[in-house]
Amino acid sequence: MRWSVRLRATVLATVVVALALGTAGLVLVLVLTGSLESGASAEAGRRADEAAVGLTQVSEAGGPGDLRPVLTTTVGADPDVRVDGVTGGPGLLVTSGTGEEAGQAWQAGYATAERLVTTAAGPVTVSARVSLGPARAALKMLRDLLLVGLPVLLLLVAGLTWLLTGRALAPVSAIRATFADITATDLHRRVPVPRSGDEIARLARAMNATLDRLERAVERHKRFVADAAHELRSPLAILRTRLELGRREAPGLVGESLTDVDRLQVLAADLLLLARLDAGEPLRADEVDLGEVAAEEASRPRRAGVRIALDIAPDVVVAGSAAHLRRMVGNLVDNAVRHAETTVTVRVVAPATVQVSDDGTGIPAEHRESVFGRFTRLDETRGRDGGGSGLGLAIARDIARAHGGTLVAVEPDGEPGGNATGARLRAELPAAAIAVWAAAGRGRHAR
Repeated sequence: MRWSVRLRATVLATVVVALALGTAGLVLVLVLTGSLESGASAEAGRRADEAAVGLTQVSEAGGPGDLRPVLTTTVGADPDVRVDGVTGGPGLLVTSGTGEEAGQAWQAGYATAERLVTTAAGPVTVSARVSLGPARAALKMLRDLLLVGLPVLLLLVAGLTWLLTGRALAPVSAIRATFADITATDLHRRVPVPRSGDEIARLARAMNATLDRLERAVERHKRFVADAAHELRSPLAILRTRLELGRREAPGLVGESLTDVDRLQVLAADLLLLARLDAGEPLRADEVDLGEVAAEEASRPRRAGVRIALDIAPDVVVAGSAAHLRRMVGNLVDNAVRHAETTVTVRVVAPATVQVSDDGTGIPAEHRESVFGRFTRLDETRGRDGGGSGLGLAIARDIARAHGGTLVAVEPDGEPGGNATGARLRAELPAAAIAVWAAAGRGRHAR
């Protein structure tokens, strides 16, 4: 499953921001840790320097002697300053807590600094410490804030990116939806052009320009077909009349020529009807009994040796053009008779379904859609000698679509009682054909 542009942009933006904020947070923690520890060490050094200066001044002023009063008055009141030293004279100071374990315990959790001071009583070491507790508490607060704040910030970034990307791509969705609805009879429609003036607006204008050219080309094609079909009717009628007059002199030749003229007239009429259907001309809506139409078309004389069986449900009435629906059913029956061996079955069932089956060779599964193309003939069953022009099924499907319905080729054994072999064509019209007739009048074909 491929991700949409909106989802990819959201994920990419969130990942990039997460990496940037994670790196910045790590750098901030490291820098702040070093700064706080450095500041504590500097403060410990300052305290050690002050104590060392005090001891040096007192020692120089008093000379050799006991330093205990000095320690008491100078550094004894500060628990974070200690003096360690060994003196050799009687009564001189020997401080306690000089063991290694005691020193480690005194330094644990603190930044320390030491100064060696030479006094009249001998060398001593002045140590000062500053607690790292406030610095560690500040770092813990920062880490907690980052752990809570970063996910919230990432969610905010993802949400804003999703919304902004959606707004930016909304014109694309509108263009796609409109373009998908445009059919051969809706080429007058145009995709919306956003006011942003960006790349999407330029894309929309380019698509509208393409639709303009396509509409002009289709209109020229429709006019050509309609004009050609219309112009062929008069010469063909004149030719037929002249051939009828000459039937006595050459009946065989004239008979063959009249057959060809009949084919040309049917072809011209089919082309003219297709041109009108393509143009989306509004059709007259009447109440049409499909059973009656099917019975009338089945009673017309056709190829000898083929029996037409009827299975018609009563009162199957739709709203539509009687002439066009009659033409649709007639084309389906003609097609079935042309390819049947012995029997054609015409069924009309509620709510509004017409099904025509034959016992011929049938339609291969891979051709069940292509047979509805214009001028399409299957090599095995649809030769020109059979009288078909290749437009009958195309016209029937266009008529079904103009009424808001469908026409498809289905499996020959799709329903109980049907022929096990042969072709089966099924036209389904909507039960509420009147409701879709207005759309059909505007030239909208159902999909």
